[in-house]
Amino acid sequence: MPPRATVADRPDRKQAILLAAERLFAQHGYHAVSLRQIADEAGVPLALVGYYYGQKHELFQAIFAHWGGTIDERLAGLRAALQAPERQRLPAVVAAFVQPVLKLRASPEGESYALLVARELYHQREDTDRVLRSQFDPMAQAFIDALHALLPQADRARVAWCYQFMLGALLHHLSDTRVERLSHGQARAGDPEAGRLLQDFIVGGIRAALPRPTATGASRSTRRHP
Repeated sequence: MPPRATVADRPDRKQAILLAAERLFAQHGYHAVSLRQIADEAGVPLALVGYYYGQKHELFQAIFAHWGGTIDERLAGLRAALQAPERQRLPAVVAAFVQPVLKLRASPEGESYALLVARELYHQREDTDRVLRSQFDPMAQAFIDALHALLPQADRARVAWCYQFMLGALLHHLSDTRVERLSHGQARAGDPEAGRLLQDFIVGGIRAALPRPTATGASRSTRRHP
């Protein structure tokens, strides 16, 4: 039987369970962690995990619901980016995609969540993928729509590939520590300055993969079709 609500209904314990689940899922993956391990990490009785969140997949969903504001922030940034001067729109769209996640990764509260998202998007298991699709696919479609509107000469398939490459670069940056070794200690994992470099890299890659029509190409087209 679950504990009485008068004993169990403590927001600090509920939050502790959520944070413990985030940490363990981020470190070991959803499938490698049990509810008992989460209860032990949170320092609460096992029954409280079920009392607050139900089964493990419901706790997993609750984590993403808790951080839903991050997606809202990225979509709000996307809308603002599309109102920027034309030459600044692509960098602004990329910044709207990248910056909220880097800010989350740099915060003590959001670090585990950012790493959890990176881990589960990379591994893609069927049961967790259902949650990730419902949370992130609508946002992905919005960013692909925006990129397609900015670069209409490209077909949607190429734009979708560029979105995936942008996502891949971001996910790798979230969890990478190898750069410290490869740079002989000159680069630091999670360095905030690397965020700007990441954005420039993504913008340059998109522009190279989806170039705008050149003036020369446009004039040739006009001469062929007066």
